[in-house]
Amino acid sequence: MKLARLLAPALAMLAIATPGFAAEKLKIGYLRVMDDAQVIAAYEGGFYEKQGLDVELIEFQSGTDLIKAIVGGQLDTGVLGFTNAASWSSRGADLKVVGGAQLGFHAIVVREETGINDVAGLKGHTLASQKEGSTADTVLKGVVLKNAGLTADELTIMGVSPQVAVQSLVGKRVDAAFLFEPQATIAQLIAPVKQIYEIGEVWPFPCMVVITSGQTLKNRKDAVWKSLDAQREAIDLLEQKPAEAAKLIANYFVAEPTIKTMNKGEIPREDVIRDAIVSQTFSAKLTDAELNRMQEIADIMQSQGALKTRSGEQFDVNSIVDLSWQQERKL
Repeated sequence: MKLARLLAPALAMLAIATPGFAAEKLKIGYLRVMDDAQVIAAYEGGFYEKQGLDVELIEFQSGTDLIKAIVGGQLDTGVLGFTNAASWSSRGADLKVVGGAQLGFHAIVVREETGINDVAGLKGHTLASQKEGSTADTVLKGVVLKNAGLTADELTIMGVSPQVAVQSLVGKRVDAAFLFEPQATIAQLIAPVKQIYEIGEVWPFPCMVVITSGQTLKNRKDAVWKSLDAQREAIDLLEQKPAEAAKLIANYFVAEPTIKTMNKGEIPREDVIRDAIVSQTFSAKLTDAELNRMQEIADIMQSQGALKTRSGEQFDVNSIVDLSWQQERKL
């Protein structure tokens, strides 16, 4: 594998010059959430092929599993939460954040019968969220609950996938859930739940970013940059033509052609995903404000004991950020 990566640039040139020659695949990891819509849209829209890339999309159930694959060399890049890169980098992993993806939009929805009307009302209740140490878990405990005057031990938090969180709401196994899109929208369509909070409205942050290993960036920079170009084109589609984008990606989130709702009959899945896309903010660029917010998140992780540096000093986010692609593209 190491030799193949070293030969990648020469193989890429040979692939262009030789008809029928198969270039080395670029393996990209993703999670089945709206935060990763750019990866899916780039694949289904043919944007990777347009850049001359042979991409294999690999789905993961959690950002932790995805980052392990990048660290282990089984994956070239992935779109996932920044906290995964920070945590592993603090332990010596050679990781780089090379682009943006989506700003954090995570809603808290509650079962109407619970009578919960605000975050403070979650005290004593059960909440489904993401796995401990994930970006969602970090901001839930370090921002959402803290700002409401709560600590994590004042409620029961279940770390599950967004899909399981919705099922738990429907099955009355939890009183509330902290959800990505489109799961937050779907939950409100199929279960007697209401939204009481949206972190993207009060504390916007770069939830998902594009991460690769330093080794991959060194050996396959051209391919990584082309994948970012493809994803940028996909973001333009998501932002400017959400209905068109929804047709490309809807089946990744909803298996059936329609969703049977509680009060609105059956709704085409494309309509649901279109609305979920519109509710989000996608951006290929990482701004100074977003980098500062990432540093805030890293500081929260350190205060929670989830991120430890060898000498105990503050973890510097700039140490794992490589903005050469967006600088080259003058974003």
